[in-house]
Amino acid sequence: MDQAAPGDTRTGYDVAVIGAGVVGCALARAFTLAGARVVVLEKAVDVLDGASKANSAILHTGFDAPEGSLELACIREGYALYHAVRERLGLPLVQAGAMVLAWSEDEVASLSALMDQAIANGVTDIHPLTGAEARGLEPALSDRVLAGFRVPGEHLVDPWSAAHGYLLQALANGAVLMRQAEVLAGRRSGETWHLATTAGAVSADLVINAAGLWGDEVDRRVTGESWFTIKPRKGQFVVYDKTAAALAGHILLPVPTKITKGIVVCRTAFGNLLVGPTAEEQEDRDTASLDRGTLQALMRRGAEILPALADHEVTAVYAGLRPATEEKHYRIRDDLAPGYICVGGIRSTGLSAALGIAAHVVRLAGRTAEALDDPVWPVMPNLSVEGRRDWQCPGNGGVVCHCELVTRREIEAALSGPMAAGSLAGLKRRTRVTMGRCQGFYCTAELARLTEGRLAQPMLEAGHG
Repeated sequence: MDQAAPGDTRTGYDVAVIGAGVVGCALARAFTLAGARVVVLEKAVDVLDGASKANSAILHTGFDAPEGSLELACIREGYALYHAVRERLGLPLVQAGAMVLAWSEDEVASLSALMDQAIANGVTDIHPLTGAEARGLEPALSDRVLAGFRVPGEHLVDPWSAAHGYLLQALANGAVLMRQAEVLAGRRSGETWHLATTAGAVSADLVINAAGLWGDEVDRRVTGESWFTIKPRKGQFVVYDKTAAALAGHILLPVPTKITKGIVVCRTAFGNLLVGPTAEEQEDRDTASLDRGTLQALMRRGAEILPALADHEVTAVYAGLRPATEEKHYRIRDDLAPGYICVGGIRSTGLSAALGIAAHVVRLAGRTAEALDDPVWPVMPNLSVEGRRDWQCPGNGGVVCHCELVTRREIEAALSGPMAAGSLAGLKRRTRVTMGRCQGFYCTAELARLTEGRLAQPMLEAGHG
């Protein structure tokens, strides 16, 4: 369990946020800046250990979101807020733009309606492309591309720094993080919720369920019933070596279907090239297993889009789960029980919409955004390929992870402070260690030495070392 801030003797809070994924972190920030006393309850040993640990790291405009939906409203507000706060928090933004590409006559026929939808959604700076024009912008594209359109406002971001920055700002302004604090039950007495957790009792006036893949179960534990059902959707990804990044300047998107946005090919903020995700329904909420045949199919699809990709090495493969539900739209309600707001069904657009979702929930709770007079603005370390990295700065203690150029100083910083890494996976998300070509083969021994006795989940326990 994390410790409260020095001098904090309170046992009750204004707001308890259940879940420290990207949405929970954004909620913690928003309510803290609105003047609330906030506690974040996370059942895992580290933040972002659920659905938020695996994403495509794209900042979406909402051009293809359901017209008139809450999801669209939250994406648009979240997009604007990210641009507004990113420089003060030190969050990256890699200018890319997206191209929606049609590979069949049926897909070509769908482009007009999709462009109309984008304009209706307020994304008006799109423009159509012939196949030749698309290849002119992206010479490595297959000559099989028939047509498309460009969305200049789609960008690449770091998949984890935003959430870390949101939560770190909440903690710097008085919020409390409790890890290994799974919520077991809830009871409402008067104007206060009393939550039983594996880290002890917590009381709060307002409880916000942002538990992601376990949102419906948390509903049942706290209120006695749930109004939706999580249907986990697995996405598998293939990450190519940094040499492949030169093949695509834009985010290359397919024509979406009713079920999924489809297979994306794009650079990453870390300088690699990514292909994915798949969209596979499953019952298991804990394990996102990798399937060799599916990964090979992803590689084949990547090479169909960018033929030269077949000549590049794969650096890593990974999979994540998205908290889909029986309905496509966001499942956000404040009328299930007094002092309780459910924020469920936040699927693949959660990273883009997180700040917008948080602002929406603050309004639902009747609070005024950013009520603090002079909030602290911590600055996140730069992990993206754009901008100065710590290895380029003096006094960094030397490079420990040579594939990703991670310094000893960065590792030490990630192992300390109010949001210290609790696992090797958490350390990776904070620094990029073990993400490179050797996948930790050369730096694991030194990492084991540096982290000994400092991780809630030791490296040997996690299967490393």
